[in-house]
Amino acid sequence: MTTLLTQLSLHTPIVQAPMAGVSTVALAAAVSNAGGLGSLGLGHLSTQHAQEQIQQLKAQTSGPFNVNFFAHQPTQPFPAQEQQWLALLEPYFAEFKAVAPTSLHAPYQSAVNNEALIDMLCLEKPAVVSFHFGLPDAQAITRLQAAGIQVWGCATNLYEALSLQEANINAIIAQGIEAGGHRGILHPDTDQQIGLFSLLPVLRQYIKLPLIAAGGIMTGSSIAAALHLGAELAQMGTAFILCPESAADEHYRANLQSINAFQTTLTAVISGRPARGIKNRMHEEVHEFIEYVPDYPIAYSAAKALHAAASKQGCHDFAAHWAGQGAPLARALLATDLMQQLKAELQVALDH
Repeated sequence: MTTLLTQLSLHTPIVQAPMAGVSTVALAAAVSNAGGLGSLGLGHLSTQHAQEQIQQLKAQTSGPFNVNFFAHQPTQPFPAQEQQWLALLEPYFAEFKAVAPTSLHAPYQSAVNNEALIDMLCLEKPAVVSFHFGLPDAQAITRLQAAGIQVWGCATNLYEALSLQEANINAIIAQGIEAGGHRGILHPDTDQQIGLFSLLPVLRQYIKLPLIAAGGIMTGSSIAAALHLGAELAQMGTAFILCPESAADEHYRANLQSINAFQTTLTAVISGRPARGIKNRMHEEVHEFIEYVPDYPIAYSAAKALHAAASKQGCHDFAAHWAGQGAPLARALLATDLMQQLKAELQVALDH
């Protein structure tokens, strides 16, 4: 049986996580050129802008890369709930002498029932297309695979992994509770919150598909541990945020390099779905209103507006600084240098 490493012609079992808003063409190119799998998180972009990013990445690397999209069920507006949420947030906007939005909207498209997106991907043919929060329909998966594209999905427990396997995709990203950013749960109210090193052996026993480990992996020794427990590749996101090639702003970088990095927590009040980030007033104060939060991604438009209002006043206590539990181990290195360091650490770990 050929491994993902062989199928994708990778020289090292490292996947740079596709962090929407943080991953860049420069970062993905550097990782792919260093023998790993660079990734672009494109779910926050229109199909046209996503295509432009893919074409730019093709121009900077001849190596394989992954592009990631959200596959949530399209959200139906619920004006009464959204107005209630805005009313709860109004005092925070007033704190920064700003007016809360009068209405909310869904800022991101879904790959579900999105034929134009699938058409574009079949045309551009990235090596891998991964999906978060679910999968598009069977026809879309078949079309992508017929175009020579590997399709990956994300699972946080065995039941999700079994449903992904039944969909005949190529590989499963096993996401532990340690992971930064959004939980890949298919149903927000059924999160078992399993740690990666408990999840991997269970999936390895019951799942036939290749596994990619994700969640708190920051060093070569952690990669080795994931491989030992049955993963073929290790996906790392927080590890790459401090690379100068990432799109993280100066406040995000400073926060990640401060004592705050030791406290990451999950909250759904930022986007409408649980996501892990560095603890701030969204996680502590606004989280008190969790039962009223609108659906993903509608809630995100309120959080983005509040962060924009606060940041204009020099306050960054409402930012979505996504980070995993390994955040204190993040290194401010060029992506190429970080890849070399990780490969060296991995070799030492494998040799012992």
